[in-house]
Amino acid sequence: MNQTILLTQQQDGILCLTLNRPDVMNAFNWALLHALEAEVNRIRFESDIRVVIITGAGDKAFCSGADLKERATYTPDQVKIYIFTIRNLFTAIEELGKPVICAVNGIALGGGTELALASDIRIASTRAVMGLTETRLAVIPGAGGTQRLPRLVGRGKAKEMIFSGKRVDAAEALSIGLVNQVCEPEELMGAAWKMAAEFCKSGPIAVQQAKYAINHGMETDLGTGLAIESNAYWTCIPTEDRLEGLAAFREKRSPVFKGR
Repeated sequence: MNQTILLTQQQDGILCLTLNRPDVMNAFNWALLHALEAEVNRIRFESDIRVVIITGAGDKAFCSGADLKERATYTPDQVKIYIFTIRNLFTAIEELGKPVICAVNGIALGGGTELALASDIRIASTRAVMGLTETRLAVIPGAGGTQRLPRLVGRGKAKEMIFSGKRVDAAEALSIGLVNQVCEPEELMGAAWKMAAEFCKSGPIAVQQAKYAINHGMETDLGTGLAIESNAYWTCIPTEDRLEGLAAFREKRSPVFKGR
């Protein structure tokens, strides 16, 4: 992995990944795309990592999407490969068995907003501007935006945003449910780390199974969703962590979960 283009910071079970191309608004070129892909693959089964935070370097942009200067050099087949890769990467982030918090520190357009949509939680700086602007370039969102945005903000609002390429500021993003929380720029990362620390207090297998049940159950009818929830619950029953949680409650102490 290129440590320069993707910065990593790990502490107390939390891994922070920082897209580090601030001179081009942290746009995704092939190198950054592959660096993030490699890191997601690396941590998939790392039990020491409980929560992931993704943010962008600098105070201007989270991620402006694809690096359009590089994209202009692609052949049509290379564009297809790029879209296939970024779509699969964002799906891998969405399906990662750990909570993913996106700290949107500035402009997040196109693929930047799609990366945020693939995350579990979105916390935005008051400087954040978000939008799926691809139709302004005569293409459509290709990394999941047409599917994840309407599931989050509703079909009508998603169509309005995508058809027009509309950008929304942090306040509007909060009002339509696109983000969970808005902070002053200097408080953004503190808020993300604080939320991540709260998640770390919960049983990691339970959190993993809860995420699975929510993600997959929401795509089905209620009966099937309840069955998915039931199976996810059964996975938690034989774990050491469940017994530790009960013991800690009985002994009036904080539990020490080990992810097994």
